[in-house]
Amino acid sequence: MLIDSHVNLHAHQFDEDREAVIARAREAGVARMVTICDRVSSFAAVLAVAQAHPDIWCSVGTHPHEAKEDPDLGPGTLVALAAHERVVGIGETGLDFYYDLSPREVQARVFRAHIAAARRTGLPLIVHSRDADDEMAQILEEEHAAGPFRLLLHCYTSGPVLAARAAALGAFFSVSGIATFKAAEDVRAVIRDMPADRIIVETDCPYLAPVPMRGRRNEPAFLPYVLEKLAEIRGWSVPDAEARTEDAFFTLFDRIPRP
Repeated sequence: MLIDSHVNLHAHQFDEDREAVIARAREAGVARMVTICDRVSSFAAVLAVAQAHPDIWCSVGTHPHEAKEDPDLGPGTLVALAAHERVVGIGETGLDFYYDLSPREVQARVFRAHIAAARRTGLPLIVHSRDADDEMAQILEEEHAAGPFRLLLHCYTSGPVLAARAAALGAFFSVSGIATFKAAEDVRAVIRDMPADRIIVETDCPYLAPVPMRGRRNEPAFLPYVLEKLAEIRGWSVPDAEARTEDAFFTLFDRIPRP
């Protein structure tokens, strides 16, 4: 089956046609979706989408852009919200030193709170990393030494060194529409070396629409383009890529029943 591991269906870009977007995803063969929480204050809206649809689950967390909204966020808050049966991951969280929309020390503090919550719940940590490879690797290694946790580096566009250091910790990786962009050969090079049994796919909709839909609002129905590009990059058949990413998804997001 096709599984979109990272959608943002509560986003305002879908306010006019959210149900139609979900229907188109199903028509395109997308059988499972995980809709992602961008800030704890949005969790109720994120959860409402998951509760309304039996094939959609959600996460709880605060994106590094929004870390400044709740700089003292503690793991206890995340753990309590993650007790809901529709929550299958902690995040999206991490470091973004490209936009620096939250102070870096606040991003790091909030990120570590999410790691503690992932460790306590056993749920996978959904990680965003941009222009922070050294700092990201250091935090992941320090925290993993303090106690293991499961992690997913979503929409991976960072370098090969961070990928290797994260892979050594057992990290999973998700591939997005960026892999289809003409100028993204460096991203494709890293994808070629990712652990074959730890790759999943995503759209990150409404952002990052893949070629040939680039420039449009992204949606889960475009996921087949991402899967096809992943298959091409890895030298897999499309059915093989589908089976591999499905297996990896259910291994990582093991709170979701496998049909």
